[in-house]
Amino acid sequence: MHIVFIGYGKTSQRVAKQLFAQGHQISTISRSPKTDPFAQHYVQDVHHLDLSTFAPIDWVYVLLSPEQSSVEGYQQTYVDSVAPIVAALASHPVKKIIVVSSTRVYGEDAGQIIDDDSPIQPSDAQGHLLRKMELRWQQAYPEQSIIIRPSGIYGDSVARMCKLAQNTSIYPNTHWSNRIHVDDLAGFLAYLTQLQQHQPSYIVTNPQPIPLHEVIAWFQQQLALPRLTVAHPEQISGKCLYATHLQQSGFQLQHADCFQDYAALLAQQSH
Repeated sequence: MHIVFIGYGKTSQRVAKQLFAQGHQISTISRSPKTDPFAQHYVQDVHHLDLSTFAPIDWVYVLLSPEQSSVEGYQQTYVDSVAPIVAALASHPVKKIIVVSSTRVYGEDAGQIIDDDSPIQPSDAQGHLLRKMELRWQQAYPEQSIIIRPSGIYGDSVARMCKLAQNTSIYPNTHWSNRIHVDDLAGFLAYLTQLQQHQPSYIVTNPQPIPLHEVIAWFQQQLALPRLTVAHPEQISGKCLYATHLQQSGFQLQHADCFQDYAALLAQQSH
């Protein structure tokens, strides 16, 4: 198959490498030049996309990220890009289009359990814009589109968590959160090409919701820092995510325990 990546960052790179190893032809489109030898790279603006010279495209992965996480950034990157990409793909025999969104489209924020059958009710502007993007893709490609909703991607660095550990002495409440290792996210995105039947959307996360203050406190313990206190442990926010469709697909996570991964990254950092 000829597989095109629209947006080519760390996750796309991992997926593309796996799919090339399986014998697929890979093309990528990004804002800056890329050099991976296993793909043909093109520098284009997604809002003015030209795919007329491309060999027939079978599968498309759309992994865009805004330069700023502002409302304007989300509107421009996620929503305004759909129509020009759809127009550019019109002449191609696209069988599947994989669009990476976010669990931000689930607006629940009181510790609720969310899975792939939960109703989608965004609660902030960015969540509404992501949902708008999803619906536009589903409208353009009702049969071919697959929406991917990851949460809390980690795996390359613990710098942000170490900084949180250093700067947090009081955490306001019990905030439930989930995470997914970038290699598991990439592995699942590549795995989709091997599935005969696809769900229209997938939450992609490990089945281990953890209160965020416990993660920060774990880092404080590892780094011999003073431990935080939780101001109002009885106040619950966040959500507990369960990736039911992913589980049913037969895909096996390689990184079900984030603390093992964090420990390995800390060990690397100290060498």
